[in-house]
Amino acid sequence: MPRRSSGPKLWFDKARQRWTISDGKSKRRTNCRRDEIRAAEKELKAYIAEKHTVDKASTAIADILMAYIDEVITGKVSEPDSLMMIRRLNAWWGDKFIADITPAKCKAYIAHRGGKTVARSELGYLRAALKHWHKNHNPILIPTITMPDRPPARERWLTRSEAARFLWAARRTPHLARFFIIGWYTGSRRTVILNMKWSLIKLDDRIMFRKPPGAVQTKKRAPPLRIGNRLLSHLKRWKRLDGDKELLIRFAGANRGGPIKQIDRAWKQTRIKAKLGTDVTPHVLRHSRATHMMRQGIDPWSAAQFLGMSIKLLETTYGHHRPDWQTDASNAG
Repeated sequence: MPRRSSGPKLWFDKARQRWTISDGKSKRRTNCRRDEIRAAEKELKAYIAEKHTVDKASTAIADILMAYIDEVITGKVSEPDSLMMIRRLNAWWGDKFIADITPAKCKAYIAHRGGKTVARSELGYLRAALKHWHKNHNPILIPTITMPDRPPARERWLTRSEAARFLWAARRTPHLARFFIIGWYTGSRRTVILNMKWSLIKLDDRIMFRKPPGAVQTKKRAPPLRIGNRLLSHLKRWKRLDGDKELLIRFAGANRGGPIKQIDRAWKQTRIKAKLGTDVTPHVLRHSRATHMMRQGIDPWSAAQFLGMSIKLLETTYGHHRPDWQTDASNAG
């Protein structure tokens, strides 16, 4: 968690017998003796006014990240993943200031993270936090964030036989099996599945709400969906087992009933047992759902609505899986 800067404060220098203004790693001496505390406070007040009106670029990045967590991230379904990325940002940027955000520093951060994809996601959070600070706290000259190139769209998806292998390997890990089944049949994102509650599922109406009513909509849309026949059978069976429990994905051991925030370890162990490659990540379930719908010739508008993505993205990334893809063009002439 980023540590918010305590800001400028008075500190009595016993060696000089004078008050000193301490601001993080910097110090500014005053000529005020111990009994001249009021005069020292006036100098501190003037220093703070000067700092925030003249040198806005000296704002600590830790403060900016903390404000973004408190005012934007907290309470969202994506909070666990977002906090993980912001902690990584803070470990490298937290003791720096806005003026330190330069192309060279951004490239150094990308190298430090050792992967362009993860660095791009994390720097996106830094840019969003800067924009939030500019809009809601103190207008600043937002520096340009040098981002790594956008990675190509992932093509990996699971065949039905691969999905069966994974589920067999997960048979002794109930929460992971549930996660997989929901992801396979709905194409929902990880955080949506992990936060799924029975109160959001209307079995009689065959509707699954992926977000609570009134939840703020973000760029990553999660619209309600109609529950298919196969998923409905699983849900009815789980409901009989769960009774009045609220969470669908929860611990079954020592922390029985508690929420599960991360599944990476269990996923990796099961993937290895199923003899699947490292490219099989939880997000592959979303790719698999989109791919299989395209392969079955589902109407793109209906598929896009079901998945919560734009038709443009669906067509660009998965359109080549449709049976009639470029048929007319390839047979022309």
